[in-house]
Amino acid sequence: MVNTPELADRYLMQTGRRLPVTFVRGRGCLVYDDTGREYLDLVAGIAVNLLGHAHPEVAAAVSKQAGELIHTSNLYFTQPQVELAQRLVELSFPSRAFFCNSGAEANEAAIKLARKWGARNRDGAFEIITTTGSFHGRTLATVTAGGQPKYSDPFKPLPDGFVHVAYNDFEAIESATTQKTVAVMLEPVMGEIGIIPAAPGYLKRVREWCDKKNLLLILDEVQTGLGRTGRWFAHQHAGIEPDVMTLAKGLGGGIPIGACLANPRADVFEPGDHGSTFGGNPLACAAAATVLHVIERDGLVGHAAEMGELLHSSLGDLGAKQVRGLGLMQAFEFEEAKAKPFQQACLEAGLIVNAVDDHSVRLVPPLILTANEIERAHAVMEKGAG
Repeated sequence: MVNTPELADRYLMQTGRRLPVTFVRGRGCLVYDDTGREYLDLVAGIAVNLLGHAHPEVAAAVSKQAGELIHTSNLYFTQPQVELAQRLVELSFPSRAFFCNSGAEANEAAIKLARKWGARNRDGAFEIITTTGSFHGRTLATVTAGGQPKYSDPFKPLPDGFVHVAYNDFEAIESATTQKTVAVMLEPVMGEIGIIPAAPGYLKRVREWCDKKNLLLILDEVQTGLGRTGRWFAHQHAGIEPDVMTLAKGLGGGIPIGACLANPRADVFEPGDHGSTFGGNPLACAAAATVLHVIERDGLVGHAAEMGELLHSSLGDLGAKQVRGLGLMQAFEFEEAKAKPFQQACLEAGLIVNAVDDHSVRLVPPLILTANEIERAHAVMEKGAG
């Protein structure tokens, strides 16, 4: 048998610590390693595999499109790209879409869009207010936008133009707003640090502030979008619309694709301003269109809300000091530094969870998760927490 970890040490840059398992196939919420062992997956490729592993309709759509047309570049029109953009706009808010390959690229597009908008509408304002603990990607601009020095400090000097304030603190946004401010950029639910939902009324107040001060509101829905929280988009819980919204992760059901949607007020890109060679190619768009179709046809947005409540209630007896989340985006936090040993114990028992730090565990399972699978997961977690 090939020693995959040893070869990885030799040939892959060591940009992260991998868990000691090699996965080779999956189906639904289950995935299998190279020894044939089965695991129940509550991480879904970090909120990517919305329909689980190897969904037959996604696989068929990718296969069909691969046999017809994979890539043409954005020098030409393709039907899958235009049809996907239309469906996303119909599901969200009046806007137009730019397609790319990842959440980081979608947020880069949003940042560039805001800067051009500021040059046109706010006398060259370019600063974006973001929050500490946020995560917007790993490019130089997006890692700076994210308020986590552990990710950005190794790459100083960092780009100018980002001001960080505490999450869920509207007054901090008020105080940080100056003539240089062009936008506020938020996650409706902070994901990477362990699922921190927006407080009631927070997003609505920020929306009103942006309107009052003539700022753009950018919402990073890379992790929260497409049914994850029990609504198509997490901002819909607050009854607001952003000026700019970014998507990725679950959009392609495992095929890399990102999107930046901007309403008419913010849509200032002109030919030559921005681009992506691979962005929105027919293969990725065919996969994404199928993901949207299945979510809608099978009622998975409502299912995510229902299963999210069940999952949330099942976490209450694990000895955590806090359980938090929205829909199928849940986390729990231990008082003691036991999250990583807990993650390992679960893995050894055939359950995949995600320890985001020493204390917090994140669960972002496929939207197709069932009550029986939640019961199975709870039994494993109960033992792992004991």
